[in-house]
Amino acid sequence: QVQLVESGGGLVQPGGSLRLSCAASGISFAAYTMGWYRQAPGKERELVARISSTGSTNYADSVNSRFTISRDNAKNTVYLQMNSLKPEDTAVYSCNAIWVATLNYWGKGTLVTVSS
Repeated sequence: QVQLVESGGGLVQPGGSLRLSCAASGISFAAYTMGWYRQAPGKERELVARISSTGSTNYADSVNSRFTISRDNAKNTVYLQMNSLKPEDTAVYSCNAIWVATLNYWGKGTLVTVSS
């Protein structure tokens, strides 16, 4: 059974930092492209960052230079380091695992709230 379990969300003040984690099980983690997506209230889900099996990364323009995605294949875990957080970063952040566009799995998400 495939599981993606996110953690690390919470309430943070503007300008603060959080690190999200997504622990995967039931998949050959190293072979998957891992991504973080977010969905704010009333908005569509959007890609935040993605890291391929070879380690190449891409980011949404809105988070580039503030967020960093990384992976630890030994721990089957992908991370999202979020710095200089803004109120507009408030959303449910979900982890995604995809392999060759045919196997696609999602976590349940973790809420990030940026507010003073």
